[in-house]
Amino acid sequence: MTIKDIGPEPQSFDLERATLENTDYRSVAWSGKYLQLTLMSIPVGEDIGLEAHPETDQFLRLDAGRGRVQMGSAKDRLDFDREVEDGWAVFVPAGTWHNVTNIGDEPLQLYAVYAPVHHAPDKVHATFADAERDEAAGGDEPPSWSVQPARQVSDEHA
Repeated sequence: MTIKDIGPEPQSFDLERATLENTDYRSVAWSGKYLQLTLMSIPVGEDIGLEAHPETDQFLRLDAGRGRVQMGSAKDRLDFDREVEDGWAVFVPAGTWHNVTNIGDEPLQLYAVYAPVHHAPDKVHATFADAERDEAAGGDEPPSWSVQPARQVSDEHA
């Protein structure tokens, strides 16, 4: 199933199927004015990368696999630690350091909803390394038509 991010236009698709079929680290599936949906596939033993989004709340939903969620107020103070699996939801408040690690024996398939919009529309990153390179080079910025916080604060990565 191929999803084309058409920007802030009405859209409908089988989200569970799209999530389960996604093989890319991150693929932006829909970008609205205020929020965004990305599909993610995390290989066995890998993670999304420890990070904090000062102005972005996140909702994550696992559709396949097993993971370990760690969150906290500082990158060296991850006092929230839970094992999660297919069907679980994870809520990440803005400014919270967080990471999700695949602890299972199959890819961890999940989707993430960001508010506000966090990535360039229709952006696809095959791997975590691709995503990091693109972000560092300024190639993964929210679209100008999205509503962003008045004061832009950069994400933090460990």
